[in-house]
Amino acid sequence: MAESATLHDRLTEIWSDPPNIYGKLATIDHKKIGKRYIVTAIAFLLIAGLEAVLMRIQLIGPNVDFLSAEAYNQIMTMHGTTMIFWYAAPILSGFANYLVPMLIGARDMAFPRLNAFTYWTFLFSGVLLYISPLLGSAPRGGWFAYVPFTNDFYSPTIGMDFFAFSLMLLTVSTTAGAINLIATIFRLRAPGMSVDRMPLFLWSTSTTQFVIVFSLPALTAALVLLELDRLWGFHFYDSGAAGDPLLWLQLFWFFGHPWVYIIFLPATGMISMVLPVFCRRPIVGYTWVALATVLTGLVGFGVWVHHMFTTGLPQVSMGFFSGASMTISIFTTIQVFAWVATIWTGRPVLKAPMLFALGFIILIVIGGLSGVMTAVIPFDWQLHDTYFVVGHIHFVLIGANVFPVFAALYYWLPKMTGRIMNERLARWNFGLMFTGMLVGFFTMHITGFLGMPRRIFTYSAASGWTVANFITTVGAGIFVIGVLIGIFNFFYSRKYGLPAGNNPWNADTLEWSSTSPPPIYGVERIPTVASRHPLWDEHKEEDDPENRRVLDDGKQTLATTGVDAHDGFVARMPGETVVPLVTGLALFGLCLALLFKLLWLALGFAVATAIAIAYWMWPKDKELIA
Repeated sequence: MAESATLHDRLTEIWSDPPNIYGKLATIDHKKIGKRYIVTAIAFLLIAGLEAVLMRIQLIGPNVDFLSAEAYNQIMTMHGTTMIFWYAAPILSGFANYLVPMLIGARDMAFPRLNAFTYWTFLFSGVLLYISPLLGSAPRGGWFAYVPFTNDFYSPTIGMDFFAFSLMLLTVSTTAGAINLIATIFRLRAPGMSVDRMPLFLWSTSTTQFVIVFSLPALTAALVLLELDRLWGFHFYDSGAAGDPLLWLQLFWFFGHPWVYIIFLPATGMISMVLPVFCRRPIVGYTWVALATVLTGLVGFGVWVHHMFTTGLPQVSMGFFSGASMTISIFTTIQVFAWVATIWTGRPVLKAPMLFALGFIILIVIGGLSGVMTAVIPFDWQLHDTYFVVGHIHFVLIGANVFPVFAALYYWLPKMTGRIMNERLARWNFGLMFTGMLVGFFTMHITGFLGMPRRIFTYSAASGWTVANFITTVGAGIFVIGVLIGIFNFFYSRKYGLPAGNNPWNADTLEWSSTSPPPIYGVERIPTVASRHPLWDEHKEEDDPENRRVLDDGKQTLATTGVDAHDGFVARMPGETVVPLVTGLALFGLCLALLFKLLWLALGFAVATAIAIAYWMWPKDKELIA
């Protein structure tokens, strides 16, 4: 016991940050960075929710003049952009940052400094986006930013420039984070954790990171071309000068539809982790679920044109993308059947995480069915750009992202905080959110069938949409109250919740083997794995006579082979540093300077960025480049 206490003290001293403001700004601890991601993403969720409330007040009845057309367009754009780009993916990145090293028995990410850099650039990109409304010129072209509406003739203010440069900065953060997670999952797994023993959250997360790496360059290219058109007089999207507005559609949706799976697949992995624990049995069809996850990521690159069925493309090509859009639903169906079979053959315990998991399954089935309907070309022609599509996207994005995120919060916050969330508040949280979803967003489908176009800010009493819009606004209000109760529960339970203990759910994965909250260094000894359920299937740890897996000579973790996770070598981790923060600030300044066409200032920030990166990459004694 004394030896263990001594090891704990030694590792705590090695891995702890300085207890001052420098330590907070310079930390590279994946747990702190993961929690910052989650908190920041929830803040953006609340901002986007407020914007949604303003829109629904405007649409609660006919001829309401609460918002002007211009204000409505700006709020609509900020709402969609914030929810899709600054909430949905970053909050999943937060869970991945916090959980992946613990799930694989590592002490940190493969590149800890890069991890800190991705958070700072994510934060600064959101700040950059929200500078525009403070200047009275928010973007107004929708989160999809279709040209020519977003060129300098139809959107002459700087709002769209803020939109483009903030998204470019976000793509830097997201791509760097994806590379870091890929390296972490495939090189730092505990000995014995071969790919067929990985938790399903790692399958969904790693698939998503590969999708990010291959899809985001299309968005970056589209944004660069847009800014060249807007700021420097190029004509990439100008049909009057040999350009083509369809180029934006092709580039944007080549990124945009894979993005749906980027904000969906990690959430399915969360559900595949939660269900077995609360059904008290391993998940049915592990191999099929893993395979379906990978195939969803692959086939997701072949469906982007179903957003363009009304643009006059050749029938042959539209037929291909229609077929691909229907095919991809098969893979989600496989996962749904696996989840239902797990529930059916298990002994379900209806705690809060399980309730949100069940809600997710119901909502994703409804959203998935409406998605398959839009894959039918004649049906899509009838309902394209109506509120049916708005209802579909809310069922998919809220049902397949927000509900799994709340399941994950109730499931893993006891590990993060050491306190269990209040169950009574959790049931109110779930009940109001689920009721609000069905009342509010299902009604949007009916509004679409009645012919209401999307992106309109008012309507007449003669349109026949009054009752449906009133019901939608009421449902959205119920949903918002449910979300606020959940957030209140998190803060309340952090102080008054019951102590969680190491493993309050009797879960099966490695993160529950440590104390709650976990120590700064993660694990005292890198574990070995002999099955998919290391905490359920007892096994004898492999002998370690030389204490090779203790790793207490500086910041270290164990690297293993990519497929079979055989013991490889000791990976040294870098120390805390503010260089990622400085690099992120320099990129932030570069974007601002380019946005206002201050080229000499931009050159200065570019040089500062290069110097920061050079200092960052310069080899240090006893450190790997990270």
